[in-house]
Amino acid sequence: MSEADPKFGSATKEDWTLGPIFDADAHIDPPHDMWKEYLPQSQKHKAPEIEHGDECDYILFEGNRRPVMMINNQAGRSGKDFKMVGRLSDQRNTYDPAKRLADMDLDGIDQAILFGGGPLGSFDNDLYLASFEAFSTWVMDWASNAPHRLFPVGHAPMRDVDETIEHVKRLGKMGFKMVQLPAFPQNAEAWKTTSEIKNMKSGQVSAQTGDPKGALQYYQPEFDKLWKVLSDLGMTITFHLGGRVPRFGEKQHFLPDMPMSKLAMAETVGIFIFNGIFDRFPDLRIGMMESGVGWFAWYAEYCDRTWEKQRYWMDSPIDKLPSHYMDQNVWGSFIQDRTGILSRDLPGGKNIMWSSDYPHSETTFPNSHAIIKRDFAGVPEKDIQDIIYNNAKKFLRIS
Repeated sequence: MSEADPKFGSATKEDWTLGPIFDADAHIDPPHDMWKEYLPQSQKHKAPEIEHGDECDYILFEGNRRPVMMINNQAGRSGKDFKMVGRLSDQRNTYDPAKRLADMDLDGIDQAILFGGGPLGSFDNDLYLASFEAFSTWVMDWASNAPHRLFPVGHAPMRDVDETIEHVKRLGKMGFKMVQLPAFPQNAEAWKTTSEIKNMKSGQVSAQTGDPKGALQYYQPEFDKLWKVLSDLGMTITFHLGGRVPRFGEKQHFLPDMPMSKLAMAETVGIFIFNGIFDRFPDLRIGMMESGVGWFAWYAEYCDRTWEKQRYWMDSPIDKLPSHYMDQNVWGSFIQDRTGILSRDLPGGKNIMWSSDYPHSETTFPNSHAIIKRDFAGVPEKDIQDIIYNNAKKFLRIS
């Protein structure tokens, strides 16, 4: 299978009458030699190196030699052909702008929100923090090849509120519309976390989950100045995991872990709702990305009924139903989720956005058109257009 092979892909085979598609969650990982170019001079010598082996390639970094993992790059393969480790040449080239845009055209995708690998999984705090800026600079340079189609997410550390604010302001000046934060704040040593995964670097896990048991928590009043800056800049917050990470590579755990990694994202939503953050900052928006959305309406209803009974003895600071905040401030993306689609008119269920998850193992590429038609069967065309296009534009506040 060649890159952007025109012989496959539902966008090349079927008539499409449902309008443009705004992919709310696609992914872009940089080439491994990016770090040497974009890290500051004082950190370049610490960048990862690639070693080519007989069976697979290896990443050499901070005294470790680990094989190139393939689970996040399976686009174009059927499930029976998935590989866990391999060579860089086995991976689909997602970072060449021309090839990436050709794949979007092949799959019938007009625009996309792009999430990246973010920081290096380093135990060196200086390198770890420098890698946030390096990645954000690279991904914005990369997206400049088609700024009307590619909307990258900036990354910021979350170990200190004032430090995060400085990163957010820098990202805002660079033109980012979204900033990725971990589900919980990080520790002072940002790579430390209680969310340990045996075969993943702690720094990479921490960038997504933070530390659920850390001293800093988003409900604390010192975070209000961060929420104000984000509101003033009109930037949305994205979360990509809750406090639970699937145990990739551990076969007995991976499948049961996957749905729990989605449902665990509800905890972060509840922290924002029940601590009155959206009352103080009504323009603040959070996006639970790759969360699935079939649980949104259920969660909203459960929270409404529970809050109605428990609000008084709990001295709840909010005076509106939790579903109100779900409909005003909380958004979510899904890949294949007919339950969520059918719940779109229920309280809490309306701010939902379709995504391809390209090039990860769950991706709908290269058959996104066919899968959308299947999952949206019987849904009015206007509602389909909202979910596959208009809602993402509203999320980003773009016309």
